[in-house]
Amino acid sequence: MKNKLILALDFGGTKLAAAIAEAGDPRFLAKTYAFSPPQKSAKTDRDIILHLAADVLQGRKPEAIGVSFGGPVAPSKGITLLSHHVPGWENFPLQEWLFEHFGVPVVVENDANAAAFGEWRYGAGRGTRYLLYVTVSTGIGGGILINGEIYRGADNLAGEIGHMTIDPNGPFCACGKRGCLETFASGPAIARRARELLAAFPKEGTILEKYAATNSQELSAKDISLAARSGDPLAIRVLEEAGRALGFGLAQAVSLLNPERIVLGGGVTKAGEFFLRSVHKTVRAYAMPSARVELVVAELGDDAPLWGAVALAEKLLYK
Repeated sequence: MKNKLILALDFGGTKLAAAIAEAGDPRFLAKTYAFSPPQKSAKTDRDIILHLAADVLQGRKPEAIGVSFGGPVAPSKGITLLSHHVPGWENFPLQEWLFEHFGVPVVVENDANAAAFGEWRYGAGRGTRYLLYVTVSTGIGGGILINGEIYRGADNLAGEIGHMTIDPNGPFCACGKRGCLETFASGPAIARRARELLAAFPKEGTILEKYAATNSQELSAKDISLAARSGDPLAIRVLEEAGRALGFGLAQAVSLLNPERIVLGGGVTKAGEFFLRSVHKTVRAYAMPSARVELVVAELGDDAPLWGAVALAEKLLYK
């Protein structure tokens, strides 16, 4: 299987990346990335990705291309349906466009599904038959693997755990509903809750207040985690609340899907022990007692979508 060169491309909301690998080899031969410009568009993203691809290929021709795209796609047609972060991707034939440029087979997949497939093939999901991957970052998404196949659902919407309603009276979500899991446990939701508690109980969050005062940007989950490690009670409360919300959502997924392993990825999972301990405790409290599910942290980090693109291209070559 080796020696077949694969080009992996990742179209994120703020960052674009390209890498090359040989099929079956769990190492990148080359990898590079670039951030989208302030006035980003689908056109600028495509121009940048071609430069990144040329940079890693150095004149070589891949035998297949795998693509992770940050938004809903129609995988069977290789069409991007839209991006929530970059305008101009509506109903774009990305598979066809890449084939015209490179002349090799192309597979296009949603980034959460790609990351799930990457963790199943090369990371923390290895050896499983029933896997749920959940990424917790600016938003919350997921992918479901059953016997090594991505389960997409009737409308390619399977795995959208971030838009599971956990409180019908909760905050409004970007999707238009109220009380989605994403409004309680994503990075922006955690920062919002921290600001709310700081405003209500300023004397209890003196350490957290210092991070808020010195940070020119928005508070991040990392800031809150650092404050929690220093003993700030409000920061600890924020992380434990977010962990409970995520754990509650995962417990419902366990009861519905009965996965043998849940892999947690995304930047928020780096928030530390207070968050992760709360997640584990809540899953155990609300999932069916007989479920033998294992919760683990992702191994591939930010490269999971790229490795998923590699794995999907491998499958394309050897199906």
